[in-house]
Amino acid sequence: MEVLNEMTLSFSSKSMNENFARAAVSAFILPLDPTINELADIKTAVSEAVTNAIIHGYEYGDGIVTLNAKIFPGGKIVIKIRDKGRGIENIKQAMEPLFSTAGEERAGLGFAVMQSFMDSMKVSSKPGHGTTVTLEKYIIRRSRSAQAVGYENE
Repeated sequence: MEVLNEMTLSFSSKSMNENFARAAVSAFILPLDPTINELADIKTAVSEAVTNAIIHGYEYGDGIVTLNAKIFPGGKIVIKIRDKGRGIENIKQAMEPLFSTAGEERAGLGFAVMQSFMDSMKVSSKPGHGTTVTLEKYIIRRSRSAQAVGYENE
């Protein structure tokens, strides 16, 4: 499928960069003219994925988080957040609501939140090599600003 636009960002695994990732994704998808709710859903899912990379992937240590976002025809957005941290031994267990490896201070709802706000989510991981979270969402409204920059829903 043809990619209409793409961006890739790499940033340090510091909590302060969670807001940077949210803002960058927001700015990237604005030409599609998402509703406030669509934008909030995407920003929240990205925050959760980046937070997971920082807390669980790198255990607050030094590392790089990579965010790649693509816009496709039909208003499809695909966002991948990748770390090269410790990885997930049991993805099925990690995706269960309330499961957390970070102790009682974490709610264990990150994957559940991502799934609830996005149209689809996929997690791939290899222990010792990192994790990639792939988020997909469709912005289904046709907008004048999207048409002006060549993003047109089919």
